[in-house]
Amino acid sequence: MSSLNARCASKAYAQTAIEIADPRQLEASLLLQAAAKLQAVHDKWDGPANDLSEALLYNRRLWLIFLDAVTSGDNKLPIEIRQNIANLGVFVMGETFSLMTKPKPEHLWSIIEINRALAAGLSSRR
Repeated sequence: MSSLNARCASKAYAQTAIEIADPRQLEASLLLQAAAKLQAVHDKWDGPANDLSEALLYNRRLWLIFLDAVTSGDNKLPIEIRQNIANLGVFVMGETFSLMTKPKPEHLWSIIEINRALAAGLSSRR
């Protein structure tokens, strides 16, 4: 199989996996991916770099989607859960903007831990 065919097959598989994935598992997977990106930046920290910007952008986009979903009027989650997720999202956004203006590796931990904890909760709720 050529390299181009392998990439096309890989993309098709990934798209199919996304289409049939349990939404909770998909959300958990995305949160873990964001946490891994942030962890990688933390582990090789030598000052702010493109890796930090890219990891923060990925995480910020993910949390904007979550915030949009939980504030939507047609969201069927209980109001307490929606409010808790919204509160976490506001906190994550604040931490993200702090990291963008005053990058410090220790400030990545709270976001990493929130992403992992939420992913664990989503994975355990079947």
